[in-house]
Amino acid sequence: MRWRLVCVIALLCVAASGTSAAYETDPYSNRRVPLHDSEPVMDREVNAALADIVAHWQGPRDDNRMVMAVFKRIGGYYWVDHLERWAMDSPEVERLPTPLHRSIYRGLPIHLTRVAAAFGVAPVFRMGDTLIGTDKIGHFLSQGRKFWQRWHRNGDEAKEAATASRVEGGIFGSVTTGTFSNADLVADFEGYRFYRSLFEDGIIPGKPAILRWQDDHWQIQRPFTWADHVDAYWDEALEPNKYQKGLRRAMRVRLREFCGDEAEAPDLYRLPADVDVGLAARYEELHLRADPDMRLGAICREEPPAQPAR
Repeated sequence: MRWRLVCVIALLCVAASGTSAAYETDPYSNRRVPLHDSEPVMDREVNAALADIVAHWQGPRDDNRMVMAVFKRIGGYYWVDHLERWAMDSPEVERLPTPLHRSIYRGLPIHLTRVAAAFGVAPVFRMGDTLIGTDKIGHFLSQGRKFWQRWHRNGDEAKEAATASRVEGGIFGSVTTGTFSNADLVADFEGYRFYRSLFEDGIIPGKPAILRWQDDHWQIQRPFTWADHVDAYWDEALEPNKYQKGLRRAMRVRLREFCGDEAEAPDLYRLPADVDVGLAARYEELHLRADPDMRLGAICREEPPAQPAR
């Protein structure tokens, strides 16, 4: 009975929060299906929104107001952010064909999968060379905004990184889904960097701010690109979730189904060591809960557990 109560409370919390973070992703099923790169059209949508906001700006410079204008245009308060929904539905974004009933979460008990059982899995699409769930767009825009606003008040990035980690370990992660998503937390942080990069030079190394205030009006001085933010740690097959105990055990069994795919196309499932080290250093202050033994290569190298005698 206790786990049923936890599941109900988790579902109610997510419903009340209006967050898109309820979605889990499945970057394993159909991973070998080739997808068109959606980065150019996703860049286009963000840059069109920024251009329209700047064109219709009235009044003095106000960084917080600009952040909120961007958030309201392509983010959103309820359920699924606007750009996230567009990526889920647009024929311009090619997605992996993985419904919940064929995903890695199929058939698992609700007390393990929790919110994923009710809300399903987020579609997976390609940005550059990286496969990501559409839910990461919501994290980038919504949780990134909250991160930026907290930082804007106190200027303490390390403190707010720790706060973001606690949030992922709570209602937006472990409590509601049974998982701590390192990829979600990375997307949160990159969203914060995006909002800072609207106004600050050098947030994206070697690049000026996206906007500048000149002649009493905003000017766009460079285009936004997702390539400045999306990396391999957004891919939950390469930087796996930290699952709670029961779900972790079940997922290790389920992921063994992909060992044949991993053997035939290992580069799709493995993160080069130098890239891994660099990204771990980049996100050190986020307190990621790395679980390298949940990477498919590690699972497939282990002997499968013995089956009970019949």
